[in-house]
Amino acid sequence: MPSPSPVTRSPALHGRDAEQDALLRLLDAARDGSGGALILRGARGTGKTAMLDVAAERAGESGDFFVLRVRGSEAESHLPCAGLHGLLRPIADRLPALPPAQAAALARALELGAVDGGLALPAAVLNLLAAAGGPVLACVDDVHHLDAPSREALFFAARRLTGEAVALLFGADDGTAVPDDIPAFELDALDKEAAGRLAGDLVPGLTDDVRASLLEIACGNPLALGELARSLSPEQLSGAAAPPETLPRGGRLWRAYADRLARLPGDTADMLLLLAADPDLETVTLLEAAEPRCALTVLEPAERAGVIVRVTDVAGDRYDFHEPAMRAVVYAGSSLARRRTAHRLLAGVLRHDHQRLRRAWHRAAAMDGPDESLADELAAAAAAAAGFQGGHPASFLAFERAAELTAHGDVKAARLAAAANRAWRAGLPRRARSLLARLHSLTISEEVRSQAELIRGSLELRSGKTGSAGDDLMSAAESLLDRDRGQAVRVFIRAGEASYLAGDNVRYLDIARRAATLRRPDDPAATQLMFEYLAGTAATFGGRHREAADPLRRVLELAPSVRTPSVLVWAGVAGLLLGDDAQAQRLFGRAVETARALGAVSTVPQVLEFMIQAEIWMGRYASIAASAVEGLRIAQERGRPNSAGQHLGWLALTAAVEGDEETCAIRAASAIELAGAHGLGVAGALGNWALAHLDLAAGRHADAAKRLRATSRSGGTGGHLVVRVMSTPHLVEAAARTGDRKAAERALRVLDRWVGSTRSPDRRALATRCHALLAAPGDAEEYFRAALDLHHQGFSEFETARTQLLFGSALRRNRRPGAAREHLHSALETFERSGARLWAEQARTELRGAGEAVRSSRPKATEKLTAQQYQIARIVADGATNREVAARLFLSPRTVEHHLRNIFTKLDIRSRVELVRLMS
Repeated sequence: MPSPSPVTRSPALHGRDAEQDALLRLLDAARDGSGGALILRGARGTGKTAMLDVAAERAGESGDFFVLRVRGSEAESHLPCAGLHGLLRPIADRLPALPPAQAAALARALELGAVDGGLALPAAVLNLLAAAGGPVLACVDDVHHLDAPSREALFFAARRLTGEAVALLFGADDGTAVPDDIPAFELDALDKEAAGRLAGDLVPGLTDDVRASLLEIACGNPLALGELARSLSPEQLSGAAAPPETLPRGGRLWRAYADRLARLPGDTADMLLLLAADPDLETVTLLEAAEPRCALTVLEPAERAGVIVRVTDVAGDRYDFHEPAMRAVVYAGSSLARRRTAHRLLAGVLRHDHQRLRRAWHRAAAMDGPDESLADELAAAAAAAAGFQGGHPASFLAFERAAELTAHGDVKAARLAAAANRAWRAGLPRRARSLLARLHSLTISEEVRSQAELIRGSLELRSGKTGSAGDDLMSAAESLLDRDRGQAVRVFIRAGEASYLAGDNVRYLDIARRAATLRRPDDPAATQLMFEYLAGTAATFGGRHREAADPLRRVLELAPSVRTPSVLVWAGVAGLLLGDDAQAQRLFGRAVETARALGAVSTVPQVLEFMIQAEIWMGRYASIAASAVEGLRIAQERGRPNSAGQHLGWLALTAAVEGDEETCAIRAASAIELAGAHGLGVAGALGNWALAHLDLAAGRHADAAKRLRATSRSGGTGGHLVVRVMSTPHLVEAAARTGDRKAAERALRVLDRWVGSTRSPDRRALATRCHALLAAPGDAEEYFRAALDLHHQGFSEFETARTQLLFGSALRRNRRPGAAREHLHSALETFERSGARLWAEQARTELRGAGEAVRSSRPKATEKLTAQQYQIARIVADGATNREVAARLFLSPRTVEHHLRNIFTKLDIRSRVELVRLMS
């Protein structure tokens, strides 16, 4: 018999880690002679068959399993024993091995469909599976369509597999009655992350807008995603045509849903259409709209069929579709006349002020009046809705529909521009660009044109090229000056942000100088704050730190009088530049809370970019990882690749601190790639800094120095002033170790000027440490002790440990091992607590050099694992799922899955059971 090979999860089955682990455990147990059964139950298209396919594939790959499969057929469900015939035919030649009575009963069942009753037939099925000659995997799909005798015999066998080398897997539709005493897994809809990864696998290079549309329609159903992906036209893939709005007609899911709906009474179908036309419909409103068919008993057939469920939550009492993808089938499958009737009924019962947008939407959908009148009503309702209003309908759709109903060119253009703005804020940049493109065919006023330039510039700032963003925003700012001076100054700040992201300090200073010529003594507080912000940041970027202090303090003084997320961010940046990191962090935290309260989730990643800077200075790497993971997730969901690039850079840096070389390299490469594509100097510089930190931790000082010199370039995708200053302590350390004293002194002069204008003990400690590295041997100790005194006044335990490591190393080289060990022990404790593997190894090496034996706390068998892999192995051995590991370590489940496969390979194990045994 071939030796068994390890079985691993399929990377193609996204979001099914726990279910795959259960399947693999079942296979391992069957191979060891202690089999069992498992039922996979879920709605149509949730992946039951794919899970059975994976189990069969893995069992087949191992070379020692005998795999049997059958699929229940509705057409054969009336034929007794048809399922057993399909499953057991391949091993029917083993019937003589059974007791005669059982063999005879099973032979009659397979040949004639004859069932005598009693135990003979089910016992024969169990014994035949056990006598197949090796471990057996039997997969029974669509068990709900199996004939009753086959189903009963297989469930009988499933309860009695303990001690047998047999694994029985069943796939059953949601709602199927299955035995309670057989383990079952419910296959729910995929979460958004897993569905997004699946969509990316199905259609590589999918645009953000098309992906968002597919995810919204599919509602986490893998089959729906597959059918939608295959239905996309070349124009839809490129973004030239609108993405699909429903499941493809004629697809398996559409046909299955339509078949279930066709079996319902007509009154029930009418009620379902009302539910489909308004996802936010409350039960009381549904009843009023459905008069005179107001009795809820009309919906009972749909409830019994599993089409709808009753939901009670904070939004009230309502009905919802059990399978969300069915909503679009109900709506799109109805005639235009029926849909208009439904919308007219709904418009008539939505009378409250807070229902104004929904009422206007339904009136427009029913065409209940002249086009222009409906367009005005709908646009006014959309404009009155909160800027980040959620629910049904999305305000960008309302503006778009109003534009379609509008004949006048300039009004139509203004509504398209408003739709583009709302789509952009909803995280649909491609949709926003498509709406803006429709303006080219219209004759529009200068006011609408400048509005479009502003939206286009904002789009480029967050999801396009920073150079183009700066041009569009400057043009929009100049055109706004005569109409809305306050808004114009705000746009100047956005143009400056584009230059900041690109690392173009020269252009930033030009923008600040242009804005300064526009100041007036009678400016309101909000406008004064913006001018002070530009003046203070420009002075800082120009190296005039003492000149910057007054306008930056003025920003902090004016901030309480203006309460918006952007003002809180500017105040936080002012705190950062003044060196008050704790206050900056508080202000950024308030900005995040305010943005969420306003529904402005899309702005959260930008706020977190700056919050992380405060956390870096304070050495709070666990918080940095959490903030960057959240920022990256929202940026990817909302179509903000420029922000995603920065968060990838920060995550690369946290991986470098942990000594996880593989993860750091992947994240840094992604950040640098985005930097090159979008002109992001800051993201490129962060990626280089992370790789340099890793080099420094690994003792590759020359490589670190080379990378860090790249961050000192002005402009381009590798350099950025802020990152250059923040990475100066690493550059000085690397340059001092490689003898490049001039480069170290040049960089330190810039850091000294900035640090000297602040009262931050953390920053002053870092600068003092740099002086210690460059000082003569007799003076270095005084600098190191001064640096440690400052560290103890600040927040950063990690940087304190780094200073202790460098001080201990210097003391050891000066032949003072006893004094060195005190600092090295303290550094080692901090590094081990932080999971900083490479820095901890440096501390151990120094301790050994100081005459002390130091051992690793790991089990010997795991020494070949990296720090990240060892950490994952420990958490998995404690019983955590991949998703739980990902949440604890701020990784994606996909990355955890990748690491776990490498762990199994390195340790030469096949299962989590073996991992637990090894780790214990």
